[in-house]
Amino acid sequence: MTFTEITVARTIPAPAEKVFDLWMDPQSPGGPWFGADRVILNSEVDGLFYYAVKHEGRIWPHYGRFLQINRPRVVEYTWMSEATKGAESIVSVTMESRGDETEVTLRHSGVPDDEMGRRHKEGWTWVLNALADAQTSSRSASSSD
Repeated sequence: MTFTEITVARTIPAPAEKVFDLWMDPQSPGGPWFGADRVILNSEVDGLFYYAVKHEGRIWPHYGRFLQINRPRVVEYTWMSEATKGAESIVSVTMESRGDETEVTLRHSGVPDDEMGRRHKEGWTWVLNALADAQTSSRSASSSD
């Protein structure tokens, strides 16, 4: 089996500390864990997670282990699912401050280089867009108060 790396990036209209905290909190709208059918998250180095999301009419379970947590700059974890064919891929998320915004770059390495593996790009793009949209909505709501 051959593997590939997927990289997606997005500017989020919030400071890096807030973006990091949202990323790590399964209760925060816009965060990657939010809205899943089931999440078990032990967010510490070597802590495990289970993430089950409904997509295309079925449940897709994901498993992994946190490798690095460095608030507010880096979160890195393993990622295993049916789409990785059980291979332990690596998701690395970096957050770089740009004034009152944050450039989030997500690299997913060790992804099978096939149709299902490459579809992770679509999924991770959706995650970053949801994060940006939630922060845009949050800013709009607070500026209208």
